[in-house]
Amino acid sequence: MDTEQHLPLRSTVAILSRGDAAARREATPQNSRFVRIFEALAAVGIEARPVIYDETFADTVRDQLLAVDGVLVWVDPIHQGKTRADLDPLLRDVAARGPWVSAHPDVILKMGVKEVLYRTRHLGWGADTHRYDTAASFRAEFPSRLQTDGPRVLKQNRGNGGQGVWKVEALAEAGAMVRVLHATRGSLPEDMPLDAFIARCEPYFDWGGCIIDQAFQPRLPDGMIRCYMSGAKVAGFGRQRIKALIPPPPEGPDAPEAQPGPRIMHGPGAPPFQALRRSMEDEWTPQMMDTLGIDESSLPVIWDADFLYGPRDAAGADTYVLCEINASSCFAIPDEAPAAIARTVKHRLRQRQAAGSGR
Repeated sequence: MDTEQHLPLRSTVAILSRGDAAARREATPQNSRFVRIFEALAAVGIEARPVIYDETFADTVRDQLLAVDGVLVWVDPIHQGKTRADLDPLLRDVAARGPWVSAHPDVILKMGVKEVLYRTRHLGWGADTHRYDTAASFRAEFPSRLQTDGPRVLKQNRGNGGQGVWKVEALAEAGAMVRVLHATRGSLPEDMPLDAFIARCEPYFDWGGCIIDQAFQPRLPDGMIRCYMSGAKVAGFGRQRIKALIPPPPEGPDAPEAQPGPRIMHGPGAPPFQALRRSMEDEWTPQMMDTLGIDESSLPVIWDADFLYGPRDAAGADTYVLCEINASSCFAIPDEAPAAIARTVKHRLRQRQAAGSGR
């Protein structure tokens, strides 16, 4: 029997996002920012329900999630001071009781954290990358690396929106002084003692467990390419002139010149990105799965890999350096992505049904 054509009439998924009690009361597919995903899922015969999460009504959310076939999660690692410390155990419990969860917290801990930059540094997207597992190792190893290797970018293991991401540059004329710039919008460069900066970063070990250290990429002003993936296939691209880790102009961080450019979205077939697409689909994603121990059916239904331009190769072609993978809450997305998500969800549900029926 062709199970893809015979999904249960009422296959259901929850689309989970963070919000307060008012957002929960008012949530509908039509007023959701994920409305196009709701529509794409409906077009393939899957009923999707909005579910709003907050720690204050987590037990009610758990009951809702246990009543569906699958859960699609869009919740940032850090949002207005709240983390996923309570949500992730809830999702693990739900997944253990039957519903399929994407992205599963254990998958996020493998690929959606900055540590992936260190674990996959040997792939074609890799760069000069180091990991500090303790505050003591960070304090012992980072100063000499900064002096010998030039500007570095430090990244806390879990975060979003540039939180806990710093460009650090030694000020040779000032001895143990450094110039640091936070990647959050509106930040200004600071000159400070290196010891003081190291102390500022030490709390990152409490939340994320490590700090990742990459070489600063000089072509940062050329922009960033976001490669959107649904499972193991490219679902589109976004290109943006970014301003994070670039000092603002004399007019200050609020000046128009200091603001990032719009992210221009492209479909998966966009000609400028086909070399990157081939690398992602044919080489880097399979190699990442092998390195991290992730099977294809566990890859998130939507995730993205953010690339900076590396040095040009001998033929003058662009190379790409991975700077982040987003797997917790990948949004906004290209126009083509909702249909790709719906196809992936339908395929995953079909796989689970076939496994459950012994086919």
